Amino acid sequence: MNIKGKVILSMLVVSTVIVVFWEYINSPEGSFLWIYPSKNPEVSDSSTQKGWWFPSWFKDGYQEEEEDDIEKGTEKEEEKKDIEDLQLSDWFNPKKRPEVVTVTEWKAPVVWEGTYDTDILERYYAKQKITVGLTVFAVGRYIEHYLEEFITSANKYFMVGHKVIFYIMVDDVSRMPLIELGPLRSFKVFEIKPEKRWQDISMMRMKTIGEHILAHIQHEVDFLFCMDVDQVFQDSFGVETLGQLVAQLQAWWYKADPDKFTYERRKESAAYIPFGQGDFYYHAAIFGGTPSQVLNLTQECFKGILQDKKNDIEAEWHDESHLNKYFLLNKPTKILSPEYCWDYQIGLPSDIKTVKLFWQTKEYNLVRNNV
Repeated sequence: MNIKGKVILSMLVVSTVIVVFWEYINSPEGSFLWIYPSKNPEVSDSSTQKGWWFPSWFKDGYQEEEEDDIEKGTEKEEEKKDIEDLQLSDWFNPKKRPEVVTVTEWKAPVVWEGTYDTDILERYYAKQKITVGLTVFAVGRYIEHYLEEFITSANKYFMVGHKVIFYIMVDDVSRMPLIELGPLRSFKVFEIKPEKRWQDISMMRMKTIGEHILAHIQHEVDFLFCMDVDQVFQDSFGVETLGQLVAQLQAWWYKADPDKFTYERRKESAAYIPFGQGDFYYHAAIFGGTPSQVLNLTQECFKGILQDKKNDIEAEWHDESHLNKYFLLNKPTKILSPEYCWDYQIGLPSDIKTVKLFWQTKEYNLVRNNV
């Protein structure tokens, strides 16, 4: 073939390619089908033939990426299956502690020392590469009295071996203590508006936690705990505590009859719980779960607080009263024994095997503006 013929043939080939390309990008399916022709179930067999030659063009590009994505997706599905296959009975044995309540009427576990298998749980959560958040509020003199010891002990005992983000809420950032954290630990400090009464600080934290979950926390962590600052960790507070919605038994009331609980008993309050109702008395010093569950909890509790303010009433134990009402209506999926939040002023009964975290001495006359 002479040179002129080759030029004409080349021009015809290029023209054909351009025409097909132009028709394709202007088709109803657009460029989506150009890369993923099999994605659209409405395309007939004849129409898909328009793209039959594209795979060879993209062998080193989109097609291989798609194959890699499929392989990765398969791996994730297998990993997800491994995770979903873990049953409560695989890691939790309620018979190990027959002297205490280990299962609720709604079949939720009550986690006591000796009832869980740490090795199985660690392998389970290691596959997920989880991040756990922990919110804590320190306002006024609570900063100097409690914050450093709380964070230092949490750094040592809270979710060891897993990524942790401490969300520290203070009313004066300049008074934040300098704390060196270990591997996988980080913290974010936020300045919050000071309140005149400690009761308002306690209740407003529900609003603040909810706002931060919506703004950023929900995108940063897999699980979230909210704790009071006047506590100290002294033993492992680990992945056995993680769950969808986690409640903490109050140390002084875990053996008491429900009718003796200090629930809010006035009908005018949104936190009202009548006699004859109630499962346990829960401590607001610790609660947690997934970000979505904690968000719902904080929003509902704050709604109750606002309703009470509107009706000129304040629940007996403030946010804790509303928390107990919430858990009455929305049963926690996991409950932590008093070992996870103990008060040494009670002593050390035989059923408290290992204290994970304990209350600091309550020096209200020093840290509160109004007692």
